[in-house]
Amino acid sequence: MQRTEIRHIEGVDYRTGCSIAVEIERGIISHIHRIQNRSGLPWLAPGLVDLQVNGFGGKDLNTPPFSPDLVIALTHMLWREGVTAYLPTVITNHDEGIEEAVRAVAEAIRQSPALDRVIPGIHLEGPFISPQDGPRGAHDPAFVKAPNWELFERWQKAADGRIRLVTLSPEWPGAHEFIETCVRHGVKVAIGHTAANTEQLALAVRAGATLSTHLGNGAHPMLPRHPNYIWDQLAEPDLWACMIGDGFHLPDSVIKVIMRVKRDKAMLVSDVVQLGGREPGEYETHIGGRVVLTPQGKLHLKGRPQLLAGSVQTLRQGVWNLFKKQLCGLQDAWDMASIRPAAYLGLSARRGLAVGAPADLVVFEPEDEEVRILRTIKQGAILYEADTHMQGGGADG
Repeated sequence: MQRTEIRHIEGVDYRTGCSIAVEIERGIISHIHRIQNRSGLPWLAPGLVDLQVNGFGGKDLNTPPFSPDLVIALTHMLWREGVTAYLPTVITNHDEGIEEAVRAVAEAIRQSPALDRVIPGIHLEGPFISPQDGPRGAHDPAFVKAPNWELFERWQKAADGRIRLVTLSPEWPGAHEFIETCVRHGVKVAIGHTAANTEQLALAVRAGATLSTHLGNGAHPMLPRHPNYIWDQLAEPDLWACMIGDGFHLPDSVIKVIMRVKRDKAMLVSDVVQLGGREPGEYETHIGGRVVLTPQGKLHLKGRPQLLAGSVQTLRQGVWNLFKKQLCGLQDAWDMASIRPAAYLGLSARRGLAVGAPADLVVFEPEDEEVRILRTIKQGAILYEADTHMQGGGADG
């Protein structure tokens, strides 16, 4: 499908609150300059980059039948949420299920050139995680296992080499050798769903692990005061940290601590699942079986409200949640969901709203309860446009 290319767009800079005009040539930002402030202009920010998407809008990357059409449909839904890059996340499953899921993502990318620009890789979350209740979260214990390079190679072949991030627990014997092998082959390793001790975590970081997956979640309900694996990961200066900012996964105080300790290595992820955008009620899911979605937007295992089963909120909502609660400014909240994850992945979009950066942009309006996405732009091409008239001139093709 041919997409409209734009060369000029005006809006309010999300960093400064000043009105700017952005010039675009061949998908790259060529010039940015201040213009006279005027009412009615929308806001401009870099596109959102999500390292952890399990599904959305009834589309589930982890429930058969796995198909390229499902991946394509999910991607289009995420464009409506301001997402210009994301990692489809395949979770703990039987070996064949994981293989089929990653193959479907790879086939979708082959079928749709637009997806090749939007999906920089696949996130494999499990099955090499802790078998313990609590750290395992809602992952099926029947499929949890120790890291196995031959098995991973089988999945990577099915994925056309697109598995870019693996979440595992370094508590398994031989985990550090597996991490070293991943890093040698260009695959990033995250620590998550773990019950690892201090020594095991330190060894994992020395082996090349660089990220904490949804730090503070996928954990025992009760931990020793110290040491524990949350403190240990906070203390590792080489670990980036992801947070789920939906208001349920982490208390505000924990978000503040992670932001202050990790600084520019603190990021937001959605961990959104297929029930995102659905009505409250009980549902049957691959991850966790029977789950409950409350009217407040909390998703938990049925009968076990202390165990969450993923998030139903997208990055757009997580950003606004942090800003509305005054946990940080709009720029910091947005950067944690855009340029920082882009930087972690080594994407050119890490430069953000700057000359020389790809024109991966979101045009939005901040409202009392949410951010409303008006346009999502990837390398100067409009991926999504709301069914409203763009005020203030907006953009020229």
